[in-house]
Amino acid sequence: MPWTIPVIIISYLVGSIPTAYIFGRLLKGTDIRGFGSGNVGATNAFRLLGKGWGVTVLVLDIGKGLLPVVFLPGVFAAKSGISAETLAMLVGLGCICGHIWTVFLNFRGGKGVATTFGVLIGLSIMIAGLKIVLGLAVAVWLLVFAFSRIISLASILAALSFPLLALLFRQPPALIGISSLLAAFIVYRHKSNIQRILSGNESRLSFKK
Repeated sequence: MPWTIPVIIISYLVGSIPTAYIFGRLLKGTDIRGFGSGNVGATNAFRLLGKGWGVTVLVLDIGKGLLPVVFLPGVFAAKSGISAETLAMLVGLGCICGHIWTVFLNFRGGKGVATTFGVLIGLSIMIAGLKIVLGLAVAVWLLVFAFSRIISLASILAALSFPLLALLFRQPPALIGISSLLAAFIVYRHKSNIQRILSGNESRLSFKK
């Protein structure tokens, strides 16, 4: 148990690395928070940096959630006195909180979608049946995005679908609870997007350029 808190702190710090902000400064000399939506995330990086670097930021943000979940529990679970599965969920939550409330930018970060996706990929390696749930949630995202071209709408609906699918496919109660909490996080972080969606002013992503 004494190792649990240090491991969560490590995962929080990894999640806190503001990749979109760093790339915006390095490549454009611009604070990404003053551009587009003002969000420190992959979608805004696409707008500021273009498709290539936007994909790079997206992959790194996914990696911030995936790698700690895959590697830290295996190293520290025995020392923490809890199961590797439980520790992986706590590590994932730490990564996501780091991305949303990064210590490096006065606790104002991204919306957590890409890092949450990375966490869920990592958890699906450990938890039986989670691959199906994750695959269906991704299908929801792709379907909504294909029809709307609105990333925020696709992310919100996919996030809301995940705990329902987890319940349907009888996933562990702890996972259902954490995924419900994460869905609430994501919806809350998208509150301004929801207002724009309802007013018909939310931007749509184009791949023409």
